[in-house]
Amino acid sequence: MALAARLDNLGTETAFAVSQAAAEWGAQGNRIYPFHLGDINLPTPANIVEAMNAAISDGKTGYCPAAGIAPLREALAANIGADREMELTAANIVVQPGGKPVITKFIQTLMNPGDGVLYPNPGYPIYESQVEYFGGRPLPYRYHETATGFGIDLDQLRALAASGATAIIYNNLQNPLGCESSLAEMQAIADIAIEHDLWVLSDEAYFEMRYSGTSTSIASLPGMAERTVILYTFSKKFAMTGWRLGCAVAPVPVAEMIAKLNTNDESCTTHFVQAAGVEAIAHPEGAAPMLAELQRRRDAAVDGLAAIDGITCATPDATFYLFPNVTAVMSRMGFAAVGDFATAALQNTGVSFCTRQHFGRPQADETEQYIRLAYSGISVDDIAEGLDRLAAWTTTGGAA
Repeated sequence: MALAARLDNLGTETAFAVSQAAAEWGAQGNRIYPFHLGDINLPTPANIVEAMNAAISDGKTGYCPAAGIAPLREALAANIGADREMELTAANIVVQPGGKPVITKFIQTLMNPGDGVLYPNPGYPIYESQVEYFGGRPLPYRYHETATGFGIDLDQLRALAASGATAIIYNNLQNPLGCESSLAEMQAIADIAIEHDLWVLSDEAYFEMRYSGTSTSIASLPGMAERTVILYTFSKKFAMTGWRLGCAVAPVPVAEMIAKLNTNDESCTTHFVQAAGVEAIAHPEGAAPMLAELQRRRDAAVDGLAAIDGITCATPDATFYLFPNVTAVMSRMGFAAVGDFATAALQNTGVSFCTRQHFGRPQADETEQYIRLAYSGISVDDIAEGLDRLAAWTTTGGAA
């Protein structure tokens, strides 16, 4: 018996493959410095946990509305609207079991087979996976390295949009690059979306995960609210990755269809988890120490990389990712493939990280080599120790 043919188009979140390799190396008694997975090894704030336990005790363990419980939808509409200077109501909010389902349901709702969908590359690999799985035409757009990080290749984006795109996925405060659009770049993307009548998925998973400055949503720009779906998640902001709680923020007709997909897919998001979400929105102060700790980790990681000859890396103002250029150090050490460099680094230093290849198929004209370090799941001391070991190895080691 054969499996469905469409499964051949289904990708995965490739960082988990790096996790497996690191776990196997660690199981042999080796020390691991885990920079590979963007999980958070800090506890969910106690008030949120207490609210969940109270909700379970109160019997909130059964079915609830597919679009989410009213108190959470109302709280999200008020909070998200205030932070983004938008007018939202509960009718715009559809609660999800995490942020990731918003990607799938956006594509199911707004893309027909054969439609072109623009998405960032490098970018979160589930974009590419879901576009291809549901029969879309993948249109990856590139970034270029700048003195302060990375910027979108707007000329390429315009050309791709003119080729018959239906939608664009836009991830400001970007994973894996850690970069942020200038207001001018964001406005240019909005202009392209309006000119070509594109739907927009604005992945805002890291909207609040910033150390300086203020985040802006593309949905708040003129002419964008009616064509934009926002992906919102509790995972990063409140260290709730395993709780699986998020929402889609959408124009009402789109929100209604996403809620219908909820009914078909999972019936509803867990009731007592939603009750904890109400508490998180009402009392977010418990998450503040987490952001301060992540900033300390960022600074330690940037300092550690700066000490390695042949690695360059900008200091991002947001997310918990670094995307250093390792072209020079690889060349000096005799590595041609970044995957081989990553494997050798793991086996010689215990430092585990993802590479550019884990975030979408590289485009044909790419020449520079990059790795991604996530510092959300590793302590300041271990960051310093691990990068010291990496620095020593890059000085004395080389390709086999």
